Amino acid sequence: MWKINPFKYSRRSASEVKIGTLLMGGEYPVRVQSMANTDTNDIENSVSQGVRIVEAGADLVRYTTQGIREAESAKLIHDLMRSKGYIAPLVADIHFNANAADVAARNVEKVRINPGNYVGSVKIGDTSDYTDEEFEREYQKIRDRFIPFLEICKANNTAIRIGVNHGSLSERMMNRYGDTPQGMVASCMEFLEICREQDFHNIVISMKTSNTVMMVHTVRYLVDEMEKKDLHYPLHLGVTEAGDGEDGRIKSSVGIGALLLDGIGDTIRVSLSEEPEYEIPVARLLVEYCGERALQPSIQVVESELYSKYDYARRITHAVGNIGGENVPVVIADKDGGFATMPDYLLKENSILSTDGSNYPVYEANELEKLVEDTAKIKFIKLKFNDLTPELLILLNESTDIVILLEASPNNIVTEMRAFYHTLLNAGCTVPVVFSSVYNEENVQHLQIKAATDLGVMLIDGFGDGILLRNIGKIGVEQVSSVAFGILQAARVRVTKTEYISCPSCGRTMFNLQTVIARIKARTSHLKGLKIGIMGCIVNGPGEMADSDYGYVGAGRGKISLYKKKECVERNIPEDEAVDKLIDLIKTHGDWHE
Repeated sequence: MWKINPFKYSRRSASEVKIGTLLMGGEYPVRVQSMANTDTNDIENSVSQGVRIVEAGADLVRYTTQGIREAESAKLIHDLMRSKGYIAPLVADIHFNANAADVAARNVEKVRINPGNYVGSVKIGDTSDYTDEEFEREYQKIRDRFIPFLEICKANNTAIRIGVNHGSLSERMMNRYGDTPQGMVASCMEFLEICREQDFHNIVISMKTSNTVMMVHTVRYLVDEMEKKDLHYPLHLGVTEAGDGEDGRIKSSVGIGALLLDGIGDTIRVSLSEEPEYEIPVARLLVEYCGERALQPSIQVVESELYSKYDYARRITHAVGNIGGENVPVVIADKDGGFATMPDYLLKENSILSTDGSNYPVYEANELEKLVEDTAKIKFIKLKFNDLTPELLILLNESTDIVILLEASPNNIVTEMRAFYHTLLNAGCTVPVVFSSVYNEENVQHLQIKAATDLGVMLIDGFGDGILLRNIGKIGVEQVSSVAFGILQAARVRVTKTEYISCPSCGRTMFNLQTVIARIKARTSHLKGLKIGIMGCIVNGPGEMADSDYGYVGAGRGKISLYKKKECVERNIPEDEAVDKLIDLIKTHGDWHE
């Protein structure tokens, strides 16, 4: 049975799936895709955008398919794309309308269905617990509707994606499992069992959420459950509502990158609130960067029993000053600059300067005698995995004033850092550790993607008391520091700025998403620590932004609904008044400052 090896990259061997002329899983490369944001009934624009997505390097293109009319339009788009010589498979994205799925399965190479809303609940409006009989009755309702769809897919050689979204988990699953990874996995597994019973195996699976930690743990849990049942379907990876710009790239890299480094993933979609073709270069770089890890050697370390792949638990450390213990992870910048958010420390030559003006020494691994003799309140030491001798572990266990600056080989960062942490866990060592990573990038987006991939998975696994991020290229220290803070926020361990949970635009979006995001950011980006959800429609919006403080959701053409947490507080506001109303809502609840 395949399982994640933290100390050696090993790609999970998925079963082969055929999507039109495209093969996925097995030994095939990780496929890259995007989703059009046009109205699917606007054939000309939908074809033009599909062409741009394919020419940007996508292997698949997905279209919103709300109803039967859109499912028929998908055939016209498909035929026009083929007439122009573009053979990339098309995917119909279905929510709520099983009849549209039946039509789409005859018209395109792949259909995505959402188990959370494929059929309606048997207890609509009833919030009482499901009895076993009611739970089973709804399952039979799903089964009776799903099997005819599978027969159509068999007859037309159509692949399907079973796409579970955290934001639209069914009432039945929420009632029994709560808002948990177990509920998402259970929702998926019962659909897979029907597929196996019907001898249908042309399946891809996704488990998506805007919470990177939950996404990673849920996919890992799903893979284990499938392995136990001898199911090996390909995995589609993505972080929903990742946002735009730096935040979107970092958040996607943290979530998708963590799983690719685990060896999981056969196709990815980076969801950015930008033009869909802009997603492709980000996805390609992610795949390429993580794939390089396959060439690196393994490290022989015993995996600690204190570590869980499925639940977040921050490694227990003692505090040294404001580093470690119950403190949020710190950021150390390698020189002074005009920072939007001031780092906690600055690295200057061979010492680290705190914001109160204190100077703390930095030692090399071969300077232990000097380190022991020093009486400074905080002493930093640069270490790599190979420096961890039994004698050094004894010293680290006995000391209360040392902070490790953890370094690693540029081409094997995650494996070496994981080995370091598991060695500390096995030795019962609680010394705080700051990641110290150096990159050589001229493009800040490349730095965002690579650093977020490497350090994000470590933070999700509960490791890290800070980040010292450096770059040899021409990227300014202010931008480098911003990336470090962005990684901490995307991994949900430290919030320093307003977080915008915004969906990638699609054909269901009720307003110009990029314009609205820019307007809301212009008015609210000075606020610290708030989460604002900006959602194009109600399909996944209220669910995916459930942990947001405020929500702005498309309710219809030109109409917006506003949310406080999960509660809709104002409905169908005219769009030209909605941003002002959002600001008023934030002020009413005391979260506004000038």
